[in-house]
Amino acid sequence: MSEPSTEPAPLQGIRILDLTRLLPGAYTTQMLADLGAEVIKIEQPKTGDYWRWMQPRVVKHGAQFLDLNRGKASVELDLKDTNGRARLLSLAATSDVLIESYRPDVMERLGLGNSVLRTANPRLIICSMSGFGSTGPMAMVAAHDLNYQGLAGTLGYLDGGRGFGKPPGLPLGDLAGGAQNAIAGILAALYEREKSGIA
Repeated sequence: MSEPSTEPAPLQGIRILDLTRLLPGAYTTQMLADLGAEVIKIEQPKTGDYWRWMQPRVVKHGAQFLDLNRGKASVELDLKDTNGRARLLSLAATSDVLIESYRPDVMERLGLGNSVLRTANPRLIICSMSGFGSTGPMAMVAAHDLNYQGLAGTLGYLDGGRGFGKPPGLPLGDLAGGAQNAIAGILAALYEREKSGIA
């Protein structure tokens, strides 16, 4: 049996603010945490991430939530409240990455748009995960993996074209489409910032 590595993890010293909910954001930030990043999960007071309460549960919280949020710190902030926004900006000032999964207009409406965040920290890398992107006719449409697979025709393909598509066991849209692109984009942005000094 090999000895555990004593080398520092690749992302040691990187702090990430996670404002996402459900699977794609949780998977993204868990992969970055596994590479050594410190992840602070920002959750809505009282309810938190909806995934906390989904079945199956381990004692109190959802098993999937626990699996993909292991090792992360969790902070409750009401971003509709002045004090909550101030606390987020204070955290952003000492962070490297902020990732959010709201619809495209939400951060601006909260008074936490890119220009405000960059004023707090000019080196902050901002990753926005939304169902159908930030522009275009479907930008404001909320969506989940089942929607993406239905639109792509994957559900019909998986049942032999009979028209009774069932979601596959693996949420391909959330993981392959959303999370993997977010992980790649964040790592590329961190590398570019390291080279140029510009986020």
